[in-house]
Amino acid sequence: MKTRKPSTVVGIDVSKDSLEIGVLPGGEGWSTGQSPEEVSALAERIAALKPALVVLEATGGLELPIVHALLERGVPVHRAEPKRARYFARALGLLAKTDRIDAFALARFGATGELAAQSFPAAGTRQLDALVTRRRQLVGTVTAESNRLQASSDPAARASVQRHLAWLKAELKALDAQIQTCVAACPDTRAKVERLRSVPGVGPVTAAVLVSALPELGTLDRWQAAGLSGTAPLNDDSGKHQGRRRTWGGRKDVRCALYMAALVASRHNPVIRALYVRLLAKGKLKKIALTACMRKLVVILNTMLRDGTDWRQTAPAAH
Repeated sequence: MKTRKPSTVVGIDVSKDSLEIGVLPGGEGWSTGQSPEEVSALAERIAALKPALVVLEATGGLELPIVHALLERGVPVHRAEPKRARYFARALGLLAKTDRIDAFALARFGATGELAAQSFPAAGTRQLDALVTRRRQLVGTVTAESNRLQASSDPAARASVQRHLAWLKAELKALDAQIQTCVAACPDTRAKVERLRSVPGVGPVTAAVLVSALPELGTLDRWQAAGLSGTAPLNDDSGKHQGRRRTWGGRKDVRCALYMAALVASRHNPVIRALYVRLLAKGKLKKIALTACMRKLVVILNTMLRDGTDWRQTAPAAH
């Protein structure tokens, strides 16, 4: 009987200035820089290997150049959550940490068959993704500066913070305009955003975040949608112990956008509000009830994009 050749899996450890590569089952490893020329050459070399999967970690955007270069060459890529990848390495007994160790640990993670190739924003929506990410960063800075303003009593310091806040808010306004221009420039993106915005509680920024940060939306089942958005309740049971279910993981940008949308929808969307009121009446904490609303909302949005339908209060996805 002919033995089937193991699939090739590549792990890439990403840092600011370099990329460390590990290939299984051959065990080949090397490193390269992050310049555009080096990234392009690396993508060509990996594509020639015809890997079943390339695994790397989400590294604050440093991984995007090689991700995009690989996708342009049709190479399947999985961007793993750093905590999950590290837990896997520790489970293997890899307590030491170097770039080379991490690269091969990621390759072994991919070789388990537990990871699948992911969808990423298409070339036409990458600018939208970058703008949405930048907006989130500015919102975080506005929050931090607002907290500093409240804590400060010195007039000169308060004036400095106020000037910075004024600039930040003007920059946010400009970014919102750029996001809308970017959405309008792509017919497919515009259609998706308009469909999502038909749901009470989903505004233009939330819709743009979901389209850019969760490009799989519309192709998932309800459990996958909940998992990727970080709204799936996870059990914590062992023997006679039955712990409280918690949500964990998922994509942070998506989870934050859904939180704000669910907060508004719990007041103005009849379907989401009915769920929220019903859970509160059962004694659920407001935070738990709101998380359930987030989960229901993302399931509804996924169904709408999948079926090509606009919002209907009696939509099947609302059950």
